[in-house]
Amino acid sequence: MSITIKINGEQRTVDADPDTPLLWVVRDYLGMTGTKFGCGIMQCGACTMHIDGVATRTCMFPLSSLEDKEVTTIEGLGKDGLHPLQEAWVKNNVPQCGYCQSGMLMAASALLATNPDPSDEEIEQAVSNLCRCGTYHRVKATIKEVAAAQKG
Repeated sequence: MSITIKINGEQRTVDADPDTPLLWVVRDYLGMTGTKFGCGIMQCGACTMHIDGVATRTCMFPLSSLEDKEVTTIEGLGKDGLHPLQEAWVKNNVPQCGYCQSGMLMAASALLATNPDPSDEEIEQAVSNLCRCGTYHRVKATIKEVAAAQKG
């Protein structure tokens, strides 16, 4: 079945079963492999994308639920190059293996879009993605740095 979705600002048509999880549509049908598969049960956060600006774990999110919604993947996060969080991630050497980082960046960017000055607790709640390498302290510090820079 052909389904059209708006992804990273573009209308894209895919021929997929409506029950196919968004993660697999993006990776397998559209060839955007920045978003990763982790656990398959929406717990780890590696598959996080934005749906209408909300950080959403997509490994079980069905394609059929996207009617009239806009999807942003890690590939579409920066409108004109890298997003400020991506720049800070690189500058601060946040990732180790990097596998979970696209999901963390998507969760962090959704947080800062709605809360420009989050507390440590708010960061921990919003960016609850799992990181096998344990870079949580660098993630939190970098989010706070970007928030401070955006304030002025």
